Amino acid sequence: MDIYIRKTVPGDVDRIMEIYDTARKFMRSTGNMTQWINGYPGRDLILDDIKKGNSYVGVYDGRVTGTFAFILGDDPTYSYLEDGEWLNDLPYGTIHRIASDGTVHGFLEAAVGFAGGITGNLRIDTHDDNRVMQHLLEKNGFTKCGRIFLENGDPRIAYQRHSV
Repeated sequence: MDIYIRKTVPGDVDRIMEIYDTARKFMRSTGNMTQWINGYPGRDLILDDIKKGNSYVGVYDGRVTGTFAFILGDDPTYSYLEDGEWLNDLPYGTIHRIASDGTVHGFLEAAVGFAGGITGNLRIDTHDDNRVMQHLLEKNGFTKCGRIFLENGDPRIAYQRHSV
C-alpha cells in the first residue's frame, strides 16, 4: 500500500481539519484526554504551515488520509532536554502535528520515510498519555531521548531517529 506524500495546498485545509477531529477522538478513546485540546491544531496554524512550506499530506487512492508538518532546522523547544540526551547534535528535521484519519495503516512510516529522505536526522515529540504514538515511534526506529517543554511549559517526550 503506497501513501504518496505531497505539499499541502489551501484546498486541503477542510480535509486536514476533519483529520485532526478524527485524531482527537481517537486520542480520547485511548486515554489521551489532554493532548490537542481547545481546537488545537487550528486552521490558522495549518495555513501558516502551508505559507511557510512546512505542511504535507499523505494521499492514498486519490484521497488525503493524513497530515503533518516537517520543519528543517533547529526547533527552539528542543534546545533544552531534560532527563536524557539527544543521539547527536547534527542538523535535523522535526515532524510535528502528525495525524491520520485511521483508514490506512502506515502513515507514520510513510511520513518518516519521506522526511528521512530529506535528512537522516529526525526529531519528534509526543504527550505522556499518547501511548499509541510512543509505540509507533519506537516501532519506526525512534529512540526516547528525554523530555522537552513546549512554549507554554507543557512537557513532551522527545525522540530522535538517526540513519546514515
